[in-house]
Amino acid sequence: MWPRSYWREALERLWKTRSVVWLPGVRRAGKTTLCHSLPQVEYFDCELPRQRRLMEDPEGFLESLAGKRVVLDEVHRLRNPSQLLKIAADHYPNVRIVATGSSTLGATRKFRDSLTDRKAELWLTPVMSRDLQDFRVSDLSKRLYSGGLPPFLLAPSPPESEFQSWIDDYWAKDIQELFRLERRQSFLHFVELLLIASGGIFEATRYASACEVSRPTISNYLSALETTYVAHVVRPFSTRKSVEIVAAPKVYGFDTGFVCYFRGWQQPRSDDLGVLWEHYVLNELHARLQSRRMNYWRDKHGHEVDFICARRGRPPVAIECKWSAENLDPAALKAFALHYPKSECVVVSQDTQRTATRRYGELKVSFVSLESLVKMLAA
Repeated sequence: MWPRSYWREALERLWKTRSVVWLPGVRRAGKTTLCHSLPQVEYFDCELPRQRRLMEDPEGFLESLAGKRVVLDEVHRLRNPSQLLKIAADHYPNVRIVATGSSTLGATRKFRDSLTDRKAELWLTPVMSRDLQDFRVSDLSKRLYSGGLPPFLLAPSPPESEFQSWIDDYWAKDIQELFRLERRQSFLHFVELLLIASGGIFEATRYASACEVSRPTISNYLSALETTYVAHVVRPFSTRKSVEIVAAPKVYGFDTGFVCYFRGWQQPRSDDLGVLWEHYVLNELHARLQSRRMNYWRDKHGHEVDFICARRGRPPVAIECKWSAENLDPAALKAFALHYPKSECVVVSQDTQRTATRRYGELKVSFVSLESLVKMLAA
C-alpha cells in the first residue's frame, strides 16, 4: 500500500476544520486505498447491501461510532446519503467521517442538501508531483504516457484491456447510476473523440455530427464528464475586449494515459511531450490549488496563452507550459501583456530548476519550476 503522504496530511488537516470531509475523484484514482491507509479508521463499503442496511437508522449508526474515524466509501450508493452526512455534521461532531464518490456532491438527486458549511472537500486528482516521490517514479515520461491512475502508472505496461475496462465501468457505475443517459455508443464515441482532441477548442456542433446526436445532447454529455471529473472545461479569459475570443472553451481530458491511449501514442516521442506536459501542469494546479478556476486566453489574430490564473484584486498570471524552457516563442505573451500590462508572465517547464527572468524587448518573463508556480499562485 502506497502512503500518498501529501493527501493523508491534507485529509488530517481538513478533519481539524470539519467533522465531514468529501473526497471525490475519478474511478481508480486511489480513493479507497488512501482511506485504508488512514490510521485507526472504521471502513464501510456502501456498495455492499449488508453495510448499507447498517446505515438505515442514521442516529443509531452514528451513536455506535462515537469518537471514531469513519470511511464511507462510495457513499452515493445509500438511499439518502445527504441525510446521514447532515446528521453527522450537526449532531455527531465527534465522529470524523470521510465520504468518497466519483462525482461532485450535487451530481445526483440523492444529495438533496448540498452540505454547505457542513463539510470540507478534498478532490483526489490523478497522480501529481508529490505522489511520484511516494510511488518511487523518477521518470516523468513514465507518468505522462502511463497516466496518473495508480494501477496504470505502477504497471510495467498497462494493457489496452485495462483502459477499455475502465471506460466500461465508468459508463455502468458512474454515468448510468448518476445520469441514466441513453445511447451508450454515442456517449462513448464522444468520450473517445474528446480525449483525442484534448486541450483543443471545443465545438459542440462538430461532435454532434460525429456522434449522431443533437447539440444539446452533446452539451449534456460534456456536463456529465465535467461533473465526474473526466473532462475539465477551461473557459476564455476576457474583459470583453473586441480582439479577444470570449465564448469558445478548451476541454482537457482528465488523464494523460487515456489521452495517449486514444491517440495511439505508445512510446515517448519529443513531439508529444509538450502537449502532455500541459495536461500535467493543469493536473498539478487542480491538485495543489483544489480549484478548477483556470482560464486560457486567445485573440482573434491567433495568439494563445495556455493558462490564465485570474486572482481577485490582483493582476492576472499568464502561464505558458513548455517541456523545455528553450522552446519559448514570446509572441503570445507579448500580445497578452499588450492588453494587460500589469499581468505577470510565466513559463513553467520541466527543465527549470531555479527561477530566472528574461526580457524580450519590454516584456519580462519569469521561468519557473512547477513547484515554484504552485507556490506563486497559492500565495
